[in-house]
Amino acid sequence: MKKPDEISFCVQCGTPVRQEEKFGKIRPVCPSCGWVYFSDPKVAVAVVILEDDRVLLVRRVNPPHKGEWTLPAGFMDSGESIPEAAQRECREETGLEIKITELLDVFSGREHEHGSDILLIYRGEITGGVLKSGDDADQAEFFSMNSLPPLAFAATRITLQNIIKENR
Repeated sequence: MKKPDEISFCVQCGTPVRQEEKFGKIRPVCPSCGWVYFSDPKVAVAVVILEDDRVLLVRRVNPPHKGEWTLPAGFMDSGESIPEAAQRECREETGLEIKITELLDVFSGREHEHGSDILLIYRGEITGGVLKSGDDADQAEFFSMNSLPPLAFAATRITLQNIIKENR
């Protein structure tokens, strides 16, 4: 997604845009037709899959946090339902089919430049498939909640800490 200062031309008429204050922020505005650029939030989903006292994590192959571990997660596609997105991301990164059982948490605010603005974290249960890493994960493994590897994101750390507290 482009940042507002990277928008050069109006998508309606092709006129070069100007940066103007509109609706409380500096935004690209077309001086010809009045079109205003609004940056839409990026939405991502993540899934917590537990087996006994172990949690399924994937190791990232891309920056940021390359080589660190996180929950199976990724961005929603336009027109995709939230459960579909969570199931797809889990399948792509772990090879597992799942069903979504509950919403665990919602986070807002970007942790890094290419991250989501909204992250919905669900609990899921395995319904099929074979555990194998894929997509932007080079490993997928279950870890004891008492012996977690280096975790990539604050949302993953907070979610797992909350689960550990609930199970005490």
